[in-house]
Amino acid sequence: MKGLSAKTSGAAAALSLAALGSTGAQAAGVEILNEGFNDVGALSGWTQANNSVPAGSGWFQGNAAIFPAQAGAADAYAAASFLGAANGSGSVDNWLITPTLDLAGATLLNFATRATGQPGFYDYLEVRLSTGGSDPADFTTLLTTIGNTGGYPADWAGFSVALEAEGPARFAFRYLGSADTLNYVGLDTVSVITAVPEPSTWMMLAMGLGGFGLLRRRQQA
Repeated sequence: MKGLSAKTSGAAAALSLAALGSTGAQAAGVEILNEGFNDVGALSGWTQANNSVPAGSGWFQGNAAIFPAQAGAADAYAAASFLGAANGSGSVDNWLITPTLDLAGATLLNFATRATGQPGFYDYLEVRLSTGGSDPADFTTLLTTIGNTGGYPADWAGFSVALEAEGPARFAFRYLGSADTLNYVGLDTVSVITAVPEPSTWMMLAMGLGGFGLLRRRQQA
C-alpha cells in the first residue's frame, strides 16, 4: 500500500506583480489570474476533466496531513493522486483547467508544485495551452513537463513559463501516468501575467519575487 508522509513546505518563487508597487507593476504587465486554491470545490471558471481509465477521483482539496500548502491555510492547494484511476488501478489522465483568459502578447504563467518525495514513484505533470476550446483535446500546445523519471520536487518549487499569445486562452495542468507509478502531488499559487513589455523582463520577473506573493496570500487569508 502506498504511504504518504508529511513534510514541511519550502518557499516557492511564485510571482505577485501587484506587490511590486505602482512603478514596477506598470512596467511588469497585468496580472489576470491569481489562484491560491482556498476552496477547490468552489473555483470560479475552472473546470476539470478526468479521462483516467477507469475514472476515479478528480483534483481535490489538499491534505495538510500529507504536506501543507505553499502559502495560506495548510490545506489551501489543489491535489491529485494515483486514485485518479478508480481504486488506484489503471491509467491516470486527470486535468485541471483554468478559466478563459484574455492574453495580450508576452505572458508569464507561474505556479508552485511538489510531491511527497517518497522513493519508488514517478509523479508526472504536463502544463498545456489551448487557444480554442476547453476540451482536453484542444490543449495541443505542450508548455512544460515536470517529473516522471526526471524526478518531481519533494518540496514546494516555483515554475515560470514564458509564452507569446494574444486572445482568449486557457491553461491546463494534466496529471498522468500508470496508477502504479504515481503517488500524490500538490499545485499552488497559480498566476498569469500578460502584456509583459519585452522578453528581457521575463527572467527578472521569475526570480526573487516569491516573498511578495507569499506575503500577499497570507494577508488575504
